[in-house]
Amino acid sequence: MKKQTKVILIIAVLVIAAAAYFYPRLDTRKSNDTGVASVGASPGAPATLPVKVVKLQRETLRNQLSITGTIIPNESVDLRSEISGLVTKIAFKEGEYVSKGTPLVYLNDDELQAQFQRLEYTQKLFESQENRQKQLLAREAISQEEYDIVLNQYNTTLSDLKLVEAQLSKTVIRAPFNGILGLRQISEGSVIGTADVIANFVNIDPIKIEFSIPERYANQVSVGSPIFFTNESSPEEVQGKVYAFEPQIDAATRTLKLRAESPNKERKYLPGMFVRIRFVLDEVEDALMVPSESVIPELQGYKVFVVGADNKAEERSVEIGTRTESHVQIISGLKEGDLVLTTGVLQASTGTPVEFTQIN
Repeated sequence: MKKQTKVILIIAVLVIAAAAYFYPRLDTRKSNDTGVASVGASPGAPATLPVKVVKLQRETLRNQLSITGTIIPNESVDLRSEISGLVTKIAFKEGEYVSKGTPLVYLNDDELQAQFQRLEYTQKLFESQENRQKQLLAREAISQEEYDIVLNQYNTTLSDLKLVEAQLSKTVIRAPFNGILGLRQISEGSVIGTADVIANFVNIDPIKIEFSIPERYANQVSVGSPIFFTNESSPEEVQGKVYAFEPQIDAATRTLKLRAESPNKERKYLPGMFVRIRFVLDEVEDALMVPSESVIPELQGYKVFVVGADNKAEERSVEIGTRTESHVQIISGLKEGDLVLTTGVLQASTGTPVEFTQIN
């Protein structure tokens, strides 16, 4: 049994030794054959690199942020009465559009009307007395003091008359601006006080859009900056313009609050709606833009590869400007019409033959 085991071990060692001797020779022969074939096909030439390129064209650069915001009304108030009183008439319909100054609610004014009439009679009486006393004073028939007493009575009555007249005007509650009325909270015959809400009243043409941007962009904000926004109910993009912003950064959120406005004649947008915003920080006409993946950072700047003479890669040093989410502005180093590599940039070097596919 031991003798058979020794024989098997000897045979195994011989097989391994033979394999170790012949395999390198076969591998070398294959390598030589392959090398001969390659040299025969393209002696000394580097392999062609398949790449994709973009042809540079001038376009408008929009440096922008993608943020969210909320629609707020142009104007909004809770309608209330300035005085307490009995509601005698409601002159509006819920959801109705009304113009500034339109009467909306009437309060009982019987008592004030009576006071007004009484004061009108008194005012006329004192006016007549004042005229007579003035004539007597001119003839020195009365003293200045006697005339001043009558004049004071006349002026006091006139002031009381104006006061009641002002109170009478408050018995008619009018629209403070052009707008739309909400759901009413009162009924005819109810007694309302100054704290009772009659209805919500808003102006939504134009609408306002409130949003915030990170503080690092604060110095790029100006009145008139354009924004573009969409909503779930209206995916069509609508333009607005920034009309105001806070004079300070919110220390809690490190953001700057802004407001923009946009026409809303069809009243598609309502206060409280959520919107997605493209906020344009800057616009540059005739800018040269390349995809971000084309730009290679170096110690002394940046470089790109272009398709040069004889379809060979050519390295160009470039100066970059504004970055967007997907592109980089080229300030110098390239010109309109250049074919810039977007793939294979890490494998390429000056002189590398390329086979390109244009993607724009």
